[in-house]
Amino acid sequence: MSHKRIPKRKAAFAAGTVVALGAAAILLPNANASQDGPSNDAAAVAPKPLKATDASDLASQLEKLLGDAFAGSYYDADSRQLVVNVVSGDNNVVVQAKQAGAKVRVVDNSLSELAAGAKTLKDEATIPGTSWAVDPRTNKILVTADSTVTGAKWNTLESTVKSLGSDMATIKKSAGTFKTFVSGGDAIFGGGARCSLGFNVTAGDGSPAFLTAGHCGVAAEQWSDSETGQPIATVDQATFPGDGDFALVKYDDPATQAPSEVNVGGGQTVAINQAADAEVGSQVFRMGSTTGLADGQVLGLDATVNYPEGTVTGLIQTDVCAEPGDSGGSLFTQDGSAIGLTSGGSGDCTVGGETFFQPVTTALQAVGATLGAGDAAGGAGGDQAGGGEAGAGAGAGDEAGAGQEAGAGGDASASPGDEAGAGQEVGGEQAGGDVIGGQDTGNGQDAGNGQDAGNGQDAGNGQDAGNGTGDAGQSHN
Repeated sequence: MSHKRIPKRKAAFAAGTVVALGAAAILLPNANASQDGPSNDAAAVAPKPLKATDASDLASQLEKLLGDAFAGSYYDADSRQLVVNVVSGDNNVVVQAKQAGAKVRVVDNSLSELAAGAKTLKDEATIPGTSWAVDPRTNKILVTADSTVTGAKWNTLESTVKSLGSDMATIKKSAGTFKTFVSGGDAIFGGGARCSLGFNVTAGDGSPAFLTAGHCGVAAEQWSDSETGQPIATVDQATFPGDGDFALVKYDDPATQAPSEVNVGGGQTVAINQAADAEVGSQVFRMGSTTGLADGQVLGLDATVNYPEGTVTGLIQTDVCAEPGDSGGSLFTQDGSAIGLTSGGSGDCTVGGETFFQPVTTALQAVGATLGAGDAAGGAGGDQAGGGEAGAGAGAGDEAGAGQEAGAGGDASASPGDEAGAGQEVGGEQAGGDVIGGQDTGNGQDAGNGQDAGNGQDAGNGQDAGNGTGDAGQSHN
């Protein structure tokens, strides 16, 4: 069964070589050394251009280095710089952050103050159809209400937000309805529900498994790779609602080969080489069984979403579209970092909306699994899976995420890369080579070239059990 819809946004990958720059590890020793230099050096240091994944690593290290002065960070995709918020005007703090390669901005709200504001919302305005997340770009809590929040519910939410003050929180309405994206159809099937496989992992006992959404895991115990097929995997752990939305599902056949990759359609895959934390402002890609490949930006972290089934905390908020059946699908970066699992949201891929994702690093830690298969697995700490080179990159259209033409649709066999001097601009990063995939997602062609997840190859007999076949997005082959 081919994809039901083509994503409105067009996502494209370009061929190139994945290079682990390790910028954060190189920069931070310089930051420590700079403390002995003149205090006016801070003004002379220009922020360093960084890849989004390197910016995320640097942000994590700066959070530890700066302590209570750290008030969040985000990635400026236009300048390719990490922006770090600090609540202290202390020049030593500014010097440390700038010498590390970040752009520094002094803000009013500390992380502890923002957390206190979120707790007030939890205590006084936990209403189905609402969400909130810290937006480091505004240094405020962004509160969102879907179309079901009206009358007394809206009044309660609005008054709670106002009590926090306009310098602490803002509120907006969403035209859609917050819901988990489960549906009946194709991809992985269980108990009449359809979801998407997220990432293949190795469970703590060494058995092959995969991650998907927790609300899929609680909906059914056994899952199949076709609507009428026999179960091939059984839920081992599931969390939903509460402290996340994730499930560990173990393959029934211990001999199942489950490589660490995402199938993005057209016979192309993106090798997943590490798990990484999301960074606000960075470009991300989502693959799902209903809508295929889509891209967008991270908008907020540590989001709380009040679904009809209950409250879920610790999510990533994005502007990437998704629809029913995409639940559990992969959120990843162009250079092969696993970021999240599709949870839910509002809207669709025609009008847009908000979509929330479970962080992969948190899920891996909670279930005791590692990314990838067997000895090739990399953990949540960002270890490489299967070596330094990723497999084949791909795109679902011949336009880059930023809207520019990217390449001629030629075929290539290299990882979705970062910088290569002669490449086209793809979603704000340079990448060399021709764009893989070639077809325009806006022209009505089926994303994933119409591959049928329902009658795909059997994962149980050791064939490629990556993260998606054709339209199934995250289903294994």
